[in-house]
Amino acid sequence: MTPQHRHLHVNGITMHVAEQGEGPLVLLLHGFPESWYSWRHQIPAIAEAGYHVVAPDQRGYCATDAPSAVDQYTIMHLVGDVVALIDALGEKNAVVVGHDWGAPIAWCTAQLRPDLVRGVVGLSLPPARRGPVPPLVAAREEHGDDFYVLHFQEPGFAESWLGKDLATTFRGVFTGTEATDHEAAPSIDRDVTPGSVSAAKPSWITDADLAVIVDQYATKGFAGGLNWYRNIDRNWELMAPWQDALITPPALYVVGDRDNVRTFCRIPTLERMRALAPALRDVIEVPDCGHWTQQERPNEVNDAIVSFLRQLPPA
Repeated sequence: MTPQHRHLHVNGITMHVAEQGEGPLVLLLHGFPESWYSWRHQIPAIAEAGYHVVAPDQRGYCATDAPSAVDQYTIMHLVGDVVALIDALGEKNAVVVGHDWGAPIAWCTAQLRPDLVRGVVGLSLPPARRGPVPPLVAAREEHGDDFYVLHFQEPGFAESWLGKDLATTFRGVFTGTEATDHEAAPSIDRDVTPGSVSAAKPSWITDADLAVIVDQYATKGFAGGLNWYRNIDRNWELMAPWQDALITPPALYVVGDRDNVRTFCRIPTLERMRALAPALRDVIEVPDCGHWTQQERPNEVNDAIVSFLRQLPPA
């Protein structure tokens, strides 16, 4: 059986979802630059375990609407989309799983609406406290002006830079976070197309997979996903009322041992994570795994998620 596809009206936009299975709801939230397809290995496995699995293209991505205004991509819009999606699916709650950018959306949904979240799983990015200064200020001080997040703030540049050659871009993006040098934060050379230095395709993605991803991005491009980055400081302002608010639902954190996000995002200790998420059940380090966790090591990720789901109280 393969996932079924449909569109739902969610929080003022039309959202594309892929879904499979019956049972308690599990939402899978992708990161950048990805789509529902990044969960292709998880959807059937979790459905077979007895769950209704739904993986949306999130706001701005692929087959989901992409509002033109940058300020339509704040954390409140993105969490609001998750809340509205649960309702549109006719459910009262869900387990929310997120990878990369999807992880902070999952953590924040659990923080802001614990009444709707039976459990939360973050891949790559851990639960994190709101910092004392705007994130872009901190990023510039720590990583310098060539840090990729800072270049992403310029409307038009990153869209063009990433869109020059989609196949080469995705080969480069998916390879770039497999580096063994955990000390290096990703930077941008504006004169070099992503992936043009090393255009080798990573072993965990097939030619057919790459073709699907390129096709998904061929029409809409990267603007919607990049607008998430352009709200980073605005999100910091909006989250001020929830400073130090706890993430109370049962939680799991999964990270690859070769994920370079471990260093440049300064992943906190288990004790610090549990101070923010006191119901954190476990931290699972996936061996020989870079940043694209669920695509690189699907069996290990599937086992971790299903095991966590089975430990939760009945829906």
